Amino acid sequence: MRLFHFSDDPGIEVFAPRPLRIAVDRGPDREWLNHPLVWAMDAAHSLLYLFSRECPRIIIWPMSTTSVEDREYWFGGRSCHAIAYVEDAWMERLRTGIVHRYDLPISSFEDIDDVGIWVSRSTVTPLGMYSLIDLPGEMEAQNIELRSLPRLTPLKPLWQTTLHASGVRTRNAQDWGKPGWSHSKPGRIVVA
Repeated sequence: MRLFHFSDDPGIEVFAPRPLRIAVDRGPDREWLNHPLVWAMDAAHSLLYLFSRECPRIIIWPMSTTSVEDREYWFGGRSCHAIAYVEDAWMERLRTGIVHRYDLPISSFEDIDDVGIWVSRSTVTPLGMYSLIDLPGEMEAQNIELRSLPRLTPLKPLWQTTLHASGVRTRNAQDWGKPGWSHSKPGRIVVA
């Protein structure tokens, strides 16, 4: 298994635990996730971070429990394994953006059972760093279809479907509303 941290900073030598900039209400038993931590993504879910850092996005994929109707409505005959939505206003930044993917040792990380997210309570030294300089190309290589919309808000009903839906940096989306929890129950990525 591989763990990554994605950043717009190409010079991180050590990751020190830090609290979230904006605390998220995940319930009282998970309040500790707002405390100082180092965050990482497993390789299977790294598709959530192939974007300019502050870019609001919604990524969907079918799960084993996805209904035929939801799969047909949202994916049709597409063979992609995920669809990523961004607002039109972010497309140029996405095309020209660079994201730095840090490879992290897994030894101090614990799985929080949430869409590939792992956390460490201690300092972490990266094993290496790779710069992703063509983000749309990275998505295409990973069989992710990129779509652009004037606003993401019409997609809020996605969380009522049987698809997995993750919203990242939705606080930056036009008219989204207050920050909060924005993904469905964790689900494994199922290749159609």
